[in-house]
Amino acid sequence: MEKKTIINKEPSFIQAINISKEWCKQWEDDLLSDEVLADQISELIKTKSGLRGFFAYTLSDTNCSLLDKLPSSLVFKLRELGENIVDITIKNLCMSTAQVITHKRDENISYAEISEEISNRCINLLKELDTNLVTKLINKVIKDIDMMGNSIDNTIKYDSDQKNLIREKIKEIAN
Repeated sequence: MEKKTIINKEPSFIQAINISKEWCKQWEDDLLSDEVLADQISELIKTKSGLRGFFAYTLSDTNCSLLDKLPSSLVFKLRELGENIVDITIKNLCMSTAQVITHKRDENISYAEISEEISNRCINLLKELDTNLVTKLINKVIKDIDMMGNSIDNTIKYDSDQKNLIREKIKEIAN
């Protein structure tokens, strides 16, 4: 009899979102312990698509409370993964904070509130991660903020209001 093996394929961005959603729902329903969830997430976010999908879901879904509760086993795993976690969290902090301004200008208050919640989740997570690493990457953002933008290729730069709000939010990390 031939042994069948499962090929471990990297999940796509969309698959990672769906996997994260399912795991978080199971965790919320007490079907997964904090430790098992943290182990699963740790494996998922070792890939670029897994990392992006996990954060896309857990930061933006208002029904997901994982990043609001931050179980210690998850914080431990996120600290272990270091710079990639800090980097994506800081990028999400900057983008969501800039979007608060954009949505308010467009008079889309519900989107502004969602962006504000994402920004706050990022701040709370950054407060739990490696302080030296957070400080190092935040200082780089402060230095490079004039070259940063709210588009994938940075062609649309943050305006002065967005940069000022990003700086204010960054200060909240130290509080």
